[in-house]
Amino acid sequence: MIVLSAPSGAGKTTIFRAILEKDPQISYSVSETTRPCRNGEVNGKDYFFVTPEHFQHHIETGYFAEWAIVHHHYYGTPRQYIQQQLDQGFDVLLDIDVQGARQIRQVYPEGVFIFIVPPSIQVLEERLRARKTDTEAAIRHRIEMATEELSHIDDYQYLVINDQLPQAIAETHAIIQAERCRRTRSLFSIQDLLPVS
Repeated sequence: MIVLSAPSGAGKTTIFRAILEKDPQISYSVSETTRPCRNGEVNGKDYFFVTPEHFQHHIETGYFAEWAIVHHHYYGTPRQYIQQQLDQGFDVLLDIDVQGARQIRQVYPEGVFIFIVPPSIQVLEERLRARKTDTEAAIRHRIEMATEELSHIDDYQYLVINDQLPQAIAETHAIIQAERCRRTRSLFSIQDLLPVS
């Protein structure tokens, strides 16, 4: 279980897409959301775009491993999909906010939690404006939220500063590769090295 969190505009989506392209062992967990579909997004690939009523029904039936309200919209991760991918031997990548990460940590405490940050709040604001997808009020709200989200850095094992995108991608992927080599995650046993008697 790999959890990526970041303030809006920090480059998390670009980073996880690059990692998915280069690493076939990783499966991306597609979340449900009630927010509108943005230009270029595909329903079922980027998110499952659903109505608030549909989302509420899934909350009531325990469908989600985690869910949260972020920037006035609901987001949730389907529990069954995660387990299916883990059972098939994939590493599962979740792109979720700090609220969702807190819930996932309770269910999957052995997960790898990575927080991606911009080099500064000023750079974050420039990136949000460059996207040209938000109103001025929405940008101000995202900046305020970023300040609050940054207070949760200590909840994560790893911090990646996205100053130069290629380096941030490489660092994030290196963390994942290193975690795969952890002795506690390996099915390898010292018995595998000993001669058969």
